[in-house]
Amino acid sequence: MPKIDFDLSDYEFKSSSSFEPLPPGDYTAIITDSNLKDTKSGSGQYISLAMEIIEGQHSGRRIWENLNVYNANKQAEDISRSALKSIFAAVGKPNANDTEETHHIPFKLSLAIDRKDPTRNRVMGYSFMGSVSKPVTLSAVPSSPAPASSAKKPWER
Repeated sequence: MPKIDFDLSDYEFKSSSSFEPLPPGDYTAIITDSNLKDTKSGSGQYISLAMEIIEGQHSGRRIWENLNVYNANKQAEDISRSALKSIFAAVGKPNANDTEETHHIPFKLSLAIDRKDPTRNRVMGYSFMGSVSKPVTLSAVPSSPAPASSAKKPWER
């Protein structure tokens, strides 16, 4: 274990990111990761999605969503499968059969504040942004505000 040979009392703790929920609204986002996982009970499976906001003042913030695609509760399963269909449509891949096909393609992510837990966001929906030519690489995502409004976004032709 490294030995600390200096005094930390003169330093202030600074968090590099906020865990506050994002304001309700629509955000440009991409899916960065997706995995199929077993539920805690072992009686079902869910798709765990990691998404990242790629534009605006909240660029870089991450949102997670779990979709119960195999569940004893038929309503939970139907809701999750419908959301998955919306995601495939939002990224312009309505006939996809693998969540990896959705990675790094921009879409609109609608967020609200969770009614049961106001310290968290709730995903309200996914929608298509328009012409999507190819996936966005994270290096292509601007780290500062975009130049003039006439400039094209990384995913536009």
